[in-house]
Amino acid sequence: MNNEQTNEIITLEKNALNKWFKGDTSGYLNLWSQKNFTYFDSFMNHRVDTYAEIKKFVLGNVEGKLFADTYDFRDPRVQLNSDTAILTYQLFAETSLNDMRYNCIEIYQREGDDWKVVHSTWSIIRPMDVNFDAKKPLV
Repeated sequence: MNNEQTNEIITLEKNALNKWFKGDTSGYLNLWSQKNFTYFDSFMNHRVDTYAEIKKFVLGNVEGKLFADTYDFRDPRVQLNSDTAILTYQLFAETSLNDMRYNCIEIYQREGDDWKVVHSTWSIIRPMDVNFDAKKPLV
C-alpha cells in the first residue's frame, strides 16, 4: 500500500469534515466530482446521480445549519488501485441537526492531478438502534 496516497486521501476527507462540522459545505462541494458523481444517504429515498443535485441538497439543507464541536473519525481504511481509492470509515458526531453514527464509503478517482469523490455512501450504523426524534430535523 502507498502510505503517501493513503495519507493524502484521509487528509482530503478530514479537511472536508472539518469544514462540514463548522456549517461550511465547500470542502465536500470541492471534493465531489462535478463530472461523475453518485451519492446514497440514509435520509434520502433515492440515489443522487449528479453533482448539481447534491449541491442543491447540501446548500438547501446543510449549509450553515450543521455544526459539531468534535467528531470521531474511526478506523479509516484506504484500498488503492492505480487511479482509484476506496476509503471506508465510521463517523460519530453529535451535531446541531442529528446524532451521526455512520458507516462511510468514499470512492475516489483521479481527475487530472486531483483526487475527486465519484461515489459516496453514508449509511446509519445499525439503524434499528436509532431513535429518530420527530421534533429534530434530520438534515
